[in-house]
Amino acid sequence: MTALSPITGSRRQAALIFIFITVLIDVIAFGVIIPVLPQLIKDFVGGSDATASHWIGIFGTLFAAIQFVSAPIQGALSDRYGRRPVILLSCLGLGLDFILMALAPNLTWLLVGRCISAVTSASFTTANAYIADVTEPEQRAKSFGMIGAAFGIGFILGPAIGGTLGAHNLHWPFWFAAGLALLNGLYGLFILPESLAPEHRSKNIQWGKANPIGSFALLGQYRAIWPLAAIILIANLAHYIYPTIFVLYADYRYGWGPQQVAAVLVAVGVSSVVVNGFAVGRITRRLGERRAMVLGLTAGALGFALYGLATQGWIFWLGIPISALWALSGPAAQAIITRSVGKDVQGRIQGSLSSLVSLAGIGGPLLFSGVFSAFISQDVATPMPGAPWYLAAILLAVAVLIAVQYARVEPSSAD
Repeated sequence: MTALSPITGSRRQAALIFIFITVLIDVIAFGVIIPVLPQLIKDFVGGSDATASHWIGIFGTLFAAIQFVSAPIQGALSDRYGRRPVILLSCLGLGLDFILMALAPNLTWLLVGRCISAVTSASFTTANAYIADVTEPEQRAKSFGMIGAAFGIGFILGPAIGGTLGAHNLHWPFWFAAGLALLNGLYGLFILPESLAPEHRSKNIQWGKANPIGSFALLGQYRAIWPLAAIILIANLAHYIYPTIFVLYADYRYGWGPQQVAAVLVAVGVSSVVVNGFAVGRITRRLGERRAMVLGLTAGALGFALYGLATQGWIFWLGIPISALWALSGPAAQAIITRSVGKDVQGRIQGSLSSLVSLAGIGGPLLFSGVFSAFISQDVATPMPGAPWYLAAILLAVAVLIAVQYARVEPSSAD
């Protein structure tokens, strides 16, 4: 087993706290715009739900397509120069970009800002590599669960703040997000330590591999993790239903505004924190990572099916604690993958996985917005707004089958 980076003992724990806070602030910054971005797009296009759904799909697809290209570059840069500078540049870029989006006078400039944020949002990918740098293999599921808890807390605070600010002015949440991102950059500049020791860094950047095709070729060298990569791709494709149609769906089916949407997202965040913070470590120790992953994917499929069936808002709420268990699957899959590769390629592997997530994001927004638009259009005799949720449930069911049949990765000596 290769030695961990020089961050050990109490310094390792401090480093994990630092990266937790870094991710938390970034998630809050992204979370505050969730309740208002679809509504802002809707206002820019004249107030039509169907037209807004179409444009939201375009926004999401472009965001993912740009990340598809940039994620491998970010991973290669972090392998070569360390995780810290990549995170700091990401925070600075996001802060400036949120300012641009706050000032956007029309749909075009809002779209430009969203594209820039796709380039600069590197901290999530790099944070996963950071975790792999400073934790022992058997502790990684729990540590990845901690990052999941940061996402949960961020999506509690972010949408709640965004919904409150957005009820007064749809541009205010973008200013708040800009301030948080820039504050995070200052925090990292003075506090965040580097996790990747110089002797573990890549000697040079192989630009031929720092692209989506090259990153997939890198994944091809680790055939044992292919089923896990497929699960990540499918699960993230399903996950894109949330940013794509949830706000419009809630407005169309239940008449919910920004504050009601924010309340639901807060509940989702609280459930995620409980699962990631308290259940991931315990359940993965008891069931093993593979079974925990299967349990999480199954719960996600059942939760999505219930969302689609929910004809009233209170029924939708019942699906939240069920779908929250989906959070078990991500940390378990990440833990298995990071045990299967060496430290010098953790950043590039995470970049490759981020490219898969982005690949899902290229198709996901168009897929779900298209299905939602088609099933609520005036041409449909009987509207079925729950159709996108049924599709997401089917995708997760496919991921369950892959996990049961093929995801049998065993710990290796890569670390």
